[in-house]
Amino acid sequence: MIIFDDVAGYVSETDPMGTEIARYPLESAEAFELLNRAWLRASWDVKYIYAFTWMGRPMIQLPEDMLRIQEVIWEHQPDVLIETGVAHGGSLMFYASLFKAMGRGRVIGVEVELREHNRAAIDAHVLRPLITIVEGSSIDPATVEAVRALVRPGEKVMVMLDANHTKPHVLEELRAYGPMVTPGCYIIAADGIMEQVAGGPRTGPDWAHSNPKQAAIAFTAENPDFAIEEPVWPFNEGMVRERLTYWPSAFVKRLS
Repeated sequence: MIIFDDVAGYVSETDPMGTEIARYPLESAEAFELLNRAWLRASWDVKYIYAFTWMGRPMIQLPEDMLRIQEVIWEHQPDVLIETGVAHGGSLMFYASLFKAMGRGRVIGVEVELREHNRAAIDAHVLRPLITIVEGSSIDPATVEAVRALVRPGEKVMVMLDANHTKPHVLEELRAYGPMVTPGCYIIAADGIMEQVAGGPRTGPDWAHSNPKQAAIAFTAENPDFAIEEPVWPFNEGMVRERLTYWPSAFVKRLS
């Protein structure tokens, strides 16, 4: 249990019996991390991320995660970003807008079945020229080959996995798309927060062990050319040590 006392100016953690384990002043990094843990669970329960758009399209993502991946995209300057899981298209627009501003790059979106109203909105969008859509299951060999064929020789590639979030599905995506990633770049397995919110609203009985975080751990264990590696954030003059994120252990870097 986490106890927040803004009058006394501390955050404490207790065991299930109510015995205090630790107490930290509000101005400490440790207090911030405990409050983040509580906030992330509350944000899941109230569907906080279902309230944002990017250039007119719903974007079901934690805003901080998108700012962080923007930093990674700017650092690595990919020619192609492949995203599995399109939904409303907001994330596609986010990446495409970055590429438009950077003067380089394009997005390939993979969706098992794009709804007609979402397709119409994406097709009508000003950023549509920077977006290619491939329909089909992201782990179907025909879909994977169709995506691979869109990547030109010598292009720098990053991948975002945001489709079906079960461990078996994400593990197959990592195996399929990992080889497309340029050495030094990332394949990112989104929404490992499933492990942290298991037992909450809209969760499944297997979320504690079947999630993208566990898929990333399994994938890197079987592939020494990849490692879960937190990007080095380019600016931090504060005391924050950890990302506030729905994507824990998500950044899988191709080493060679």
